Amino acid sequence: MDHLPRRRGGAATDGGTLTAVLDPREQLRRLGALAGGWIRRAGYLRKWVVLGIAVGVIAGLGAVVFYLALVGAGHLLLGLIGGYEVPRPVGEGGGAGSGHFSRPWAVPLVVGLGGLVSGALVQWLAPEAEGHGTDAAIKAVHENPRMIRARAVVVKLVASAITIGSGGSGGREGPTAQISAGFGSLLARTLNLSPEDGRIAVSIGIGSGIGAIFGAPLGGAVLAADIVYRDDFEEQALIPGLISAVVGYTVFGFLITWSPMFGYALPGYQFHQPVQLLWFAVIGLAAAGTGLLYSGTFYRVVGLTGRSGISPLFTPAIGGVLVGLLALAVPQVLGTGYGWIQTSLDRDGLLGLPLWVVLLLPFAKIVATAFSIGTGGSGGIFGPGMVIGGFTGAAVWRLLEGFAPGVPDNPAVFVIVGMMACFGAIARAPLAMMLMVAEMTGSLTVLAPAMVAVGLAYLIVRRTGATIYRSQLRGREEAQSARLRRGLPLLRRVAVRSAMASPRLVLRQGDSRAHVRDALAEADVPGAPVVDHEGRFVGVVHGAGLEEATGVPLDAAAGTVPDNATLDDALDAIPAGGRWITVLDDQRHVLGTIAYSDIVRGYRRAIRSDARRMSHVSAHSGVVELRVGPGSPLAGRPLRESSLPHGAVVVSVQHGDSLHFGIGTQRLHPGDVVTVLSRPGVEDRLRRLLDSSHAPAPQDGPPEDAESARERGDGGPAGGPAG
Repeated sequence: MDHLPRRRGGAATDGGTLTAVLDPREQLRRLGALAGGWIRRAGYLRKWVVLGIAVGVIAGLGAVVFYLALVGAGHLLLGLIGGYEVPRPVGEGGGAGSGHFSRPWAVPLVVGLGGLVSGALVQWLAPEAEGHGTDAAIKAVHENPRMIRARAVVVKLVASAITIGSGGSGGREGPTAQISAGFGSLLARTLNLSPEDGRIAVSIGIGSGIGAIFGAPLGGAVLAADIVYRDDFEEQALIPGLISAVVGYTVFGFLITWSPMFGYALPGYQFHQPVQLLWFAVIGLAAAGTGLLYSGTFYRVVGLTGRSGISPLFTPAIGGVLVGLLALAVPQVLGTGYGWIQTSLDRDGLLGLPLWVVLLLPFAKIVATAFSIGTGGSGGIFGPGMVIGGFTGAAVWRLLEGFAPGVPDNPAVFVIVGMMACFGAIARAPLAMMLMVAEMTGSLTVLAPAMVAVGLAYLIVRRTGATIYRSQLRGREEAQSARLRRGLPLLRRVAVRSAMASPRLVLRQGDSRAHVRDALAEADVPGAPVVDHEGRFVGVVHGAGLEEATGVPLDAAAGTVPDNATLDDALDAIPAGGRWITVLDDQRHVLGTIAYSDIVRGYRRAIRSDARRMSHVSAHSGVVELRVGPGSPLAGRPLRESSLPHGAVVVSVQHGDSLHFGIGTQRLHPGDVVTVLSRPGVEDRLRRLLDSSHAPAPQDGPPEDAESARERGDGGPAGGPAG
């Protein structure tokens, strides 16, 4: 058969016989299309049993591969080359590690070299693999569940093993979450899953990957539904998450270990001393503080790294050297730190550490993690958060032990509660974190009293609005609005006044209940704005509340939007569960209302208007960037008042560090950089108008500009709809 002609995706002939010779990728594509069709037609149970098992298997295998890679890298880099072995928890075979550095000079070099190699791999092969990984997976859930590249998953695995194995402070959950989330993304692409199913597939990938590597399937399943929002819960991911998490845990347990990571730390523990609740509250307060410090320090280092001007190829190496130097004084910051948690769970082990080390370690681990991962290294931030919280609890125990009533002899319960409270609060996933730590320590009996610490820490962190995962959204309502923005990406270019509808009904304050009910029914509207005797807006009446109320229930806090706002602002102002808001002028007079349907219609009109204006720009047009000079006649004026030459379309205006669309309300200032799409011959006129301090004042209308405005049909500037 070797003599037969072959064509990729084509056919070959042999004696009149037609034989399809398909490219292997084409065969996979067809197979994926067939499987995808079956999945989309399958019921909920069959669909998520199949997808959940598939994601779970990959999560378990991915956890196994990364675990082995991490163990091998740690033994080679920090062990053989650096001359130092970190302690290991019971679930990893145990071991006290090295008592001292045999080659202290080598430790900063090894950690720095690990950062350099990791940074090179990430920058050369997959820049999106930089950082801690879980945030990237959460971002994929909200923005595009098909966006995670297979290359990024592989690079993340290798780079994280090198970073942590060389001594960098990071957790092993980030790479495993990205592996299984990446497989969920692959399923979404290959099977052409719906956006909703794709989001669930990536979510359960996050939870099952983390649950597998930590041996915590129930916590992983809850994490799949808990971690994507700051103040909400994605219940649709819970049941599929249970399936994938238990499968991932089974695969990892079968191939590596079934033992809890930290063994059974509290055998026979029972809560029977109410005074301990006071100390758990103290742990909650301390854990909230360290959690906020952790998040703030981490992102401060991220920001400083980005503004440093140093190539991202080298910043992880610099961070690694700094971590290595810090480790010479506090060796507990090296690697994951899980072995030191194991030490702190035992009374003798914790008392064997100097008090200053116990008190300093949470802060040292914060700094080490920020230098390792925040500078561009690769690894998780979940694991270090547990170490920080665990030693926060250990520090509270060391300070209270021996004189405070109700403080147990064994520090394990304080360490466990500290782990739950610190990272559960700052990750905004308190329930998932409680379950995971309980499974990792074999201590489900501590859940009840731990609620005090976790709840208090969570409420404090929630009040600040902080989170360690910046890609989290507030809840499902914000996620829905965000998806609408991505579907209509130019909402900031369209003014509310161009899309609002005239109010079908405006009620007067003091109208009777019967009149309001009849007026709403006649106008066939679910509600209406209410004005006072001077015509100023005072609130909204909703028809749904009239039947239960004795009077006229007025919603004085109803959302409003000014008429000079954009559709993006209107979308933000529509309250959760609402469908419309009132548009007001500067004196709070009612100008109209705007609903979701008005936003979509206004957006479509703006797109059609843009298309008409762009028709005046020839195919030979180019993009020019011009700076507004101090003497420009356009300085200080909104774009809609500017007479730009015919055939010029303002794309954007850069004012300082912010970039604005070229909408009519955008005011030009000296120093602004204006990006213009212009046809040949117009650039010189634009330059004179924007740059020259002697340019003539713009007039109200050369004929071509007036004609252009008429053709635009919306009174907007050359750069966009009227704003």
